[in-house]
Amino acid sequence: MINLRPATSADLELLKHWDEQPQVIAADPNDDWHWEIELDRTPDWREQLIAEIDDRPIGFIQIIDPALEDSHYWGDIEANLRAIDIWIGEESDLGKGYGTKMMQLALDRCFADPAVTAVLIDPLASNTRAHRFYERLGFQFVEPRKFGDDDCFVYRLNRDNWHFNPKSKIG
Repeated sequence: MINLRPATSADLELLKHWDEQPQVIAADPNDDWHWEIELDRTPDWREQLIAEIDDRPIGFIQIIDPALEDSHYWGDIEANLRAIDIWIGEESDLGKGYGTKMMQLALDRCFADPAVTAVLIDPLASNTRAHRFYERLGFQFVEPRKFGDDDCFVYRLNRDNWHFNPKSKIG
């Protein structure tokens, strides 16, 4: 069973370690998450979560309201959306279904708010494995888009295409 808990400053070294792992760099090569600052901030528009199995951290999820987040990463965007960043920390935890379960938990969390109409993600355009992963979950390709130095594909999952998973356990 995978549980989600809030990321805290106690996770700083773990997150910095994960940032150095090849699969994390490959998925997010140009971002500095400013962990030292951001882990102590809890704005209303963001959740930063650690995914755990039996109290062992395996991954990270960030859920934001892209219309309200302060960097305006997504630009002018409609209200009532969420955007997700997700990764598995250690290569040894890849390919075990953990990412799918983490994403299901994140989507359950997003759509628990009845006002949320859709969820966005922005994998690198070159990350075809991620594209297939998100498409299997029901996300639909929207457009190619450049975010900073990164060429990305924007995907969207509308509430109508999401199926609630009552077996999810959100911590």
